[in-house]
Amino acid sequence: MFTLKATLCGRVDLKTAAYDTAIFGKGPTWEFKNCLDFGDPLYPRVISSGRYNVPLLDILQEVHWEAVLWGAGTALGELPPYFVSRAARLSGDSLRKVEDLGTQDDPEIPRGTISGLVNKLKLWTLLHFRQFNFWTILIFASVPNPLFDLAGMMCGQLNVKFWKFFVPTLIGKAIIKTHIQTLFVIALCNNQLIEQLELILSELFKNIPFISRLLNGVLLHLQNAKQNYDSGPSTKEAATWKFSPALIWNLFVWIMLLCFICSIINATAQRYLLEIQTKKLERLRKKE
Repeated sequence: MFTLKATLCGRVDLKTAAYDTAIFGKGPTWEFKNCLDFGDPLYPRVISSGRYNVPLLDILQEVHWEAVLWGAGTALGELPPYFVSRAARLSGDSLRKVEDLGTQDDPEIPRGTISGLVNKLKLWTLLHFRQFNFWTILIFASVPNPLFDLAGMMCGQLNVKFWKFFVPTLIGKAIIKTHIQTLFVIALCNNQLIEQLELILSELFKNIPFISRLLNGVLLHLQNAKQNYDSGPSTKEAATWKFSPALIWNLFVWIMLLCFICSIINATAQRYLLEIQTKKLERLRKKE
């Protein structure tokens, strides 16, 4: 939204405070102001689009702190899966159950099922966390990745120390991932940058038929996304679900996460039942 306003008014000094953004349902002070209220434009006008060519880094400098705080908030949101899994681990769930993943397959779980795929994913994550530790967590946190909740659970299950988990998570989410996504959104909302990107990609791949056709589809999606940003949210509600690879992938990830949570709850319940049965046996022995 700030990028659209900056390219419309030709200025980036729109905010009245360092953190002038939407909060608690209240919009920023600059949202509904007229461009004339800010003064004359400071950047050159692009005749084809009617907007102004505002450098990407100038916009990034203005929205930097909002983006970092947003990233820090997402890092805090990764803590519940970590603490839930760690609590189950500390409550008595032995690490032997996790280590069994790396030594043998469960004969009761058919190969190719969802449970089998979840176990393979657990094994892969387990081995990589043992080998790389800090850097693996940093990579998981830095790349937009729906599997990071599973990584947080594995860190808790392996009893990784809090700071060893949270520091790379915070760096990846609040610094690396935040700036990647912020730069992408700024570029998406900046007409001049989009046009330059289209020209560069078209020149690079115009002689390669397959990539050229694929690139046309990508650029079309990019233009549609930009138009959605320009027009704002639609007031019409979708009547039907639109299935897409992203939706199927998200459903698959959620199923894996739910399976892992169920396994943690099941292991904790078994441990609790074992403790109750052990106490009953001790009482019977004392009576005898």
